[in-house]
Amino acid sequence: MPAIVGAMKVNSVGTASVVHVGDVVNISPYSEVKTFAGAGSFNTGDGLYVFNQNSITNTFDSDLVDQPQVLNG
Repeated sequence: MPAIVGAMKVNSVGTASVVHVGDVVNISPYSEVKTFAGAGSFNTGDGLYVFNQNSITNTFDSDLVDQPQVLNG
């Protein structure tokens, strides 16, 4: 069923965002990210004690594509 849309203002749209106006069957936002973190970066808990002496995170990546993504069109 068609909708009547009045005035609309979009300030910003991120890289994996969806702006939907009107009828739609399927919406598939798409995003990729590669995360590098040093020792103790993702530790969580109460009373946590982490001791890292000389921590180095290697961010060198020699391959061009890690895992190709196929878009749903």
